[in-house]
Amino acid sequence: MKQDIEHKISCPEGVAASLNGSDLTVKGKEGESVRSFNHSLISIGVEGADIILSCKNSTKREKCQMGTFQAHIKNMVNGVQNKFKYSLKICSSHFPMNVSVSGQSLTVKNFLGEKNARIAEIPVGVSVKVQDKDIIIESIERELAGITASRIEQLTRVTNKDRRIFQDGIYITGKDDRRLQ
Repeated sequence: MKQDIEHKISCPEGVAASLNGSDLTVKGKEGESVRSFNHSLISIGVEGADIILSCKNSTKREKCQMGTFQAHIKNMVNGVQNKFKYSLKICSSHFPMNVSVSGQSLTVKNFLGEKNARIAEIPVGVSVKVQDKDIIIESIERELAGITASRIEQLTRVTNKDRRIFQDGIYITGKDDRRLQ
């Protein structure tokens, strides 16, 4: 059954939102996040410190899309307040692995004794720090932080070897687990 739906997302103090066409900009103490929300039936508006999502005569599909938009907006608001953080662990038992960050790329040298270096690109807006055997990834955008962590983990994936013996690699050990409010 079709019905009218309206969701209101309140921005906390210190966070400002503005709308330019279909692009929503959220600014906070950690930075600025911009995302485009295009949908023909769902309208987005900003009134003071509130972001309002509304849809008239919505079906199941529009309800699902509104839930997705609402989750993305809450992630944007959370990200500009406190950065999302992932932590990875460097494990090397057979060969000493060298991991370094230079510019917008992370380089892994001597992985399982390989002569060629493995390189992962780091997207703009993500900071990566290597501290001894730990890698810390921070970003105001949750998706970028997660994608970067998974790229680094997949960079050192071992194939055609016994996982119980060849445990070398870089593994995700922790991630920011802020639930949506």
